Amino acid sequence: MQADIDLSNVVETAEYINVYESGEMTTYSNREKPFEVIVEGWKNMLQGSHEMPAFGVSLNRETTKALKDGTWVEFVFETQNYYNEMPFEKLLVNVEKSFQGFNIIRYNANGGYDGRCYYVDLVNKNMTDFYNIIVNL
Repeated sequence: MQADIDLSNVVETAEYINVYESGEMTTYSNREKPFEVIVEGWKNMLQGSHEMPAFGVSLNRETTKALKDGTWVEFVFETQNYYNEMPFEKLLVNVEKSFQGFNIIRYNANGGYDGRCYYVDLVNKNMTDFYNIIVNL
């Protein structure tokens, strides 16, 4: 098992970032400027945040259905990573301006989006700045 990583910085090691807008996916490789802009926005958003116990679990069927609506960001990794002893190959986040906290949904090849999530409380701020970055790429 690999050592745990930091959710704020692990996104820098992603191979790709997929942005879903109303079901339409755009992919940015780690060699493109939008990738850097998203990573910087993510790190800024997580400054001063707190990880909390997740309120629930993700169900692959429900999550893949939800990707057809709204704005989502998915960090895709070349290798499996671990955080809090839970593995993932992708991390998925629903991006809404008003969210002051959100689930980070883990993806693994053997179970898809099924399983426990991570939860982040943004502590007295919301996702507006990150949302604006995503929708204005």
